[in-house]
Parts: sequence; C-alpha cells; structure tokens
Amino acid sequence: MIAVLVHRDGETREAEVVDPAWLRPGAREILWVDIEAPGASEQRLLSETFQFHELAVEDALAELHHPKVESYDGVLYLILHGIQAKKRRGGFETHDVDFFLGPNYLVSVHQHPSRSIQAERDICGRHASVLAEGPAGLLHRIVDRLVEHYLPEVDGLEDRVERLEALVFGSVRRNPLRDLLGLKADIASLRRVVLPERDAIGRLARREFPHIPDALSYRFRDVYDQLVRLTDEAVSLQDRVTGLLDAYLSMQSNRLNSVMKVLTVIATIFMPLTVLTGIYGMNVHLPLFPGPAASQFWWILGMMTALSGLMLWVFRRMDWL
Repeated sequence: MIAVLVHRDGETREAEVVDPAWLRPGAREILWVDIEAPGASEQRLLSETFQFHELAVEDALAELHHPKVESYDGVLYLILHGIQAKKRRGGFETHDVDFFLGPNYLVSVHQHPSRSIQAERDICGRHASVLAEGPAGLLHRIVDRLVEHYLPEVDGLEDRVERLEALVFGSVRRNPLRDLLGLKADIASLRRVVLPERDAIGRLARREFPHIPDALSYRFRDVYDQLVRLTDEAVSLQDRVTGLLDAYLSMQSNRLNSVMKVLTVIATIFMPLTVLTGIYGMNVHLPLFPGPAASQFWWILGMMTALSGLMLWVFRRMDWL
C-alpha cells in the first residue's frame, strides 16, 4: 500500500502515483511517499522510479534489520525500530521502519502499521506547514514520535520489575522464575534495539551528512539525549532483574538447605533406633539371651564394625571427611 503526499505553493495534497518530474533536480515539490507491506510494484518504485541503491532496497524489503544509517549515492538511508505493546501479555515487539531521505523527498518503508507514521500523515493532511519544513524536518518529526513511544513501554518494564520484586521478597508461594526470565529477555531485546538506534541518531546529530541542516541537527541531538536516557534505564533495569534473579535463586538454595537440615535431623534421630531394631530383629541368639549360637552375634558385630571402619577410611582418602 502506497500513500503519496505532495507539497507545493503552500498546499499539501494526496496523489495517486509518483510523477518522475517531481524527482528532477530543481523540482519545487516536496514529496513524502509512505509504503506499507511492500510488494513487487513497490519494489519497482524504489528501484526504477527513485533509483535507490540495490543494497538499500534489499534491506528495506527485508523483515528485520538492526538500526543503522548509511549514505548511498546522495541519498540518506536510515533504519529505525518502532515499538508496539503486545496485547495478550506483558512485553513489547519492535518492527523496522526504513527511511530514504533525498533533496526534496522522504520515502518511508515498513512491513507493519506504524502509529508514528499514521499520526504524522494525519497532521500533514491538516497542516501544510509540516511538509513545508522539508523532508529532513518531516524525518525528525517521525523519529521523535517513534522514540516517544518507547517511554510508556519502558515504564511498563519498570512496573513489572517492581511487581516481581514484591513477589520474590513477599510471602506469596508462587514461582516467579518464568516471569523473571521473560522480563530479562524483553529488556535484552530493548537494549539490542536502543543501543544501535542511539548511535545512528547520534551520527545525524553530529552533522555527518549534508542531508541534515545545522538547525535540524540540534533537534536530532534532543532525540539522541532521549535515547541515551532510555539506554541508561535499560541497563539499570537489566541489572535489577539480574540481581533479583540471583536473589531468588539464593533464597531457593537457602530454603533447600533448611529443608535438608530438618530431614538430616530426622534421619539422625531414627538412625540409632534403626540399628537397635535391626540388631534385635536378627534371627540369632543375643548375649542377653545365651544359647548355642550366641557367638554369631559377635561375628556379625565385628563385620559391621570392620565395614564401618573401611567406609570411613575410603571417605577420608577421597577427602570427603
């Protein structure tokens, strides 16, 4: 699905197709082409009409790539990740949003619906001044909105950490191990996305590319600062979850040691009773009850003593005692 917005002479309108004349040097139009779930026709648009580099087109049509920024033949290619909360359970998922920034156009490509892009499309339809700022200004607006959507999900992760802390250190008899591992995986996936995204936006803020004017580089610096804070929060949350997991495993180990201590005491109490019942249950004459086979008792007692001594010697040689 393709949506085309064209701005000229202070007016923004929708178009059905992309006119190649809009892409010629010196064209007065400012163009935004948004492509969702691209297919064969969209691939031809990127390759033939816009003539983007084949490697950039291949990455844009792929399902998942890490965030990055590159320059291909005078076109800035940027990969970022949008974030979306999962409906059925806690956590989130991310999806690629690819951007091609040219002199007078911005092309966005994404496989799944994007809240940020849809919001900016609605605003562009109502306010012609948005596209009038140029394609770089529109890119900043979309990127800024993408990063803002991370904040509620990070707050949700922090709430999950606090709930699990109360569960681990509380008296509720519930195994939180699966929840802890799931939360740790979500935070790790957040870090894998935010760290390269921070570096990509940092390159835009440092004015490494001529596509970003100096005035907009300061705006990207603000987005970069937000990503730095998100990265720090992700690292802090991961440390808290790791500590919480270690604390839970330590508590489980201590609880197991306490149970084993009780069982050892019970076994020690019953050990002499078992010896007495075993001896007096033998089918031989005991010294207290003399008989013709009373000597059998001493032979058995001697063998038991020798066997116990042999076991103690073996344990000592193996450094178990």
